[in-house]
Amino acid sequence: MINLLPPQYKQVLKKEENFRLFLILGLVVLTFFISLALILFSVRIYVQAQAESVKFLVEVERARLQSVQTAELREKITRGSQNISKLSSFYKNRSDSTEILETIFQTVPEQISLTSLSWRKETAVVAISGFSPSREVLFGLRNNLQAESKFSEINFPPQNFIKAQNIDFQATFKVSP
Repeated sequence: MINLLPPQYKQVLKKEENFRLFLILGLVVLTFFISLALILFSVRIYVQAQAESVKFLVEVERARLQSVQTAELREKITRGSQNISKLSSFYKNRSDSTEILETIFQTVPEQISLTSLSWRKETAVVAISGFSPSREVLFGLRNNLQAESKFSEINFPPQNFIKAQNIDFQATFKVSP
């Protein structure tokens, strides 16, 4: 195509063409940068949302672990408390065997020898049997048992006192709590 325009118009057309080319390239570059900015902004929003999501999940998991640990700790404390309560109840309800046996042996005079001693803890009944050289010593045992505040319902059968000497005796009494 042949251009018959004068050179002056050719330059104006060339300038217009360059201006349009520059305007088009400028719009393309501007569109590119705006698109890039929007893409980076959307990536930033996406990353922030993911970070918040992960942070929320971490907090939920931490709370769950704490609640599990708290529940386990509460269960351990409850079990420990129950064990302590059981031990306390056991020690509260038990009678000191050695103390009671010591009291029994202190009330028995030296001349008397015991042949058996049985203690039923459920009913707190003690049954003793043994040998006494005389009736007076056996009366002394009965009086010693009656004088002791820990013992009640002291029972010496009458056949214990029939013989005056070399007496095989039996007796029962209750231990007071």
